[in-house]
Amino acid sequence: MKRSIYVMAVGAFGIITTEFGVIGILPELATRFRIPLDTAGWLISGFALTVALFGPLATKLTARVNRKVILCSVLAVFVVSNGLSALAPNFTVLMIARILPAFLHPVFWAVSMSVAAKQVGPKDAPKALAIIMGGLSVATVLGVPVTTYAATLLGWQASFLVAGIINLAAFGALAALMPSLPVRAEAQTQTGRNVLASPQLWIKLLTGVITVAGMFATYGYLAGYLDKVTHMSGVQVSVMLLVFGATGIVGNWLTGIALSKNVQATSRWIMALLVVTHVLAYSVGGLFIPMVILLSVWGFIHTGGLLMVNLYVTHDVPHDGLEAVNSFLPSAYNAGITLGTLLGGFVIAHYGVHQVIWASVPLLALAWGISFSPFSAPKRARSLQV
Repeated sequence: MKRSIYVMAVGAFGIITTEFGVIGILPELATRFRIPLDTAGWLISGFALTVALFGPLATKLTARVNRKVILCSVLAVFVVSNGLSALAPNFTVLMIARILPAFLHPVFWAVSMSVAAKQVGPKDAPKALAIIMGGLSVATVLGVPVTTYAATLLGWQASFLVAGIINLAAFGALAALMPSLPVRAEAQTQTGRNVLASPQLWIKLLTGVITVAGMFATYGYLAGYLDKVTHMSGVQVSVMLLVFGATGIVGNWLTGIALSKNVQATSRWIMALLVVTHVLAYSVGGLFIPMVILLSVWGFIHTGGLLMVNLYVTHDVPHDGLEAVNSFLPSAYNAGITLGTLLGGFVIAHYGVHQVIWASVPLLALAWGISFSPFSAPKRARSLQV
């Protein structure tokens, strides 16, 4: 069972490399297709908006498909998408190629999270989810910087080709190593329906959307920020994205441990630290060495924040209600990414790249404030042991 969880983490690595790999090459794509940087940002927000709108529907339509078959199918579509992206003659074709896999992206996350949690049970759910989220962390460590570096050396097409190869490798690992996972013909439980009817759940999902929006309003344009504000070269940006992601792996691991002890307190600390980190990024954005140091800390908190949102929403959900909640989580994440990148693009277009930080800070502060609402507090004290 543990092997299956790690194999799904490899799949997460592949799809996240595709989704976020363009972050490092947005400035180059804007130059290549002669469009503003905020317009190029639609390669992120358009993908995320598709996931947000079609997530629950796509998950429902594939609910009876063998879990291994659907996971492999998702990765196959991502391989094709990257190939088409590399051949795109203009921005419109590139957008279409990017959106194609977005329809199935939420299916991968909903299925992998549910399968992982069910395999280990409620006690070890945080650890299992941290392993899956580790695929995301490794994608930011290796996937995004490698695709960015490939574009620096060989041109922007190489970025998509590398992402396609990563997805192909993940497809091979899933096909070869994961056992068949047929779906049992079970109706949605009453618990699942009750969970989705809970106002508390929707308050938590809203808080998650706002948090992710605050994180991606700036992170979605990080390469542009380092280029225009910190004046880093393409190679230096690739290296700093590597540092950002490397510290994120440690952040993901330590955040998983902290969340297993106290979800509520840990979540509030992470939200507060994200606010502080963004304010500091604005203050030292034009200073090379301080920004290098800050990026190391920022990556640690950023990746931990992504795991935090997942457990913040699900930690008080009964075990047999997880499937229902996990069908909405990808939409919540990507609604946040869409909102964040659109707001960040708006600020950049009207006030410049340096001011994009102020699209993030109010959102993160708002999420922190909502976390103190009685509606967001758990119904009962619960400590999850890793």
